[in-house]
Amino acid sequence: MALFKPRLARVLLHVRTMKVAIPTWNGRVSPVFDVAKRLLVVKLDGDREVSREEATIEETQLMARAKRVAGLGVNVLICGAISMPLEAMLASAGVRVIPHTCGTVEDIVLAFASGQLTDETFLMPGCCGRRWRFRGRHRGGRAGFNA
Repeated sequence: MALFKPRLARVLLHVRTMKVAIPTWNGRVSPVFDVAKRLLVVKLDGDREVSREEATIEETQLMARAKRVAGLGVNVLICGAISMPLEAMLASAGVRVIPHTCGTVEDIVLAFASGQLTDETFLMPGCCGRRWRFRGRHRGGRAGFNA
């Protein structure tokens, strides 16, 4: 079962140069982005890694945290759990969020660069196959949709 629409995956992979950020904790994707302190920022040219740098996130307020990530020039954030308000702030700043991801940072970088992040191996336990979702108001309530 595909965890996100292949068309969107192709769009992201055809962007020539992009910066991908992954919050880290002990060599793995941090389980909750809202409280993560370290961020690995990887610059990709197609499927090839060009550079990587570590950044710290000292900001505790959600808006400041979103501005920090956007200020690093990040195009895509691959993370574990993330609060709805922070995800919305990142999206409005132009940062694409791929939530509910787990695994070692190196495996995630390789999987994303090669278009293999759809593998259920990288989905956090209990996330019901919702890799890409759009949260928003729908008939007066919240709705999560597979894109």
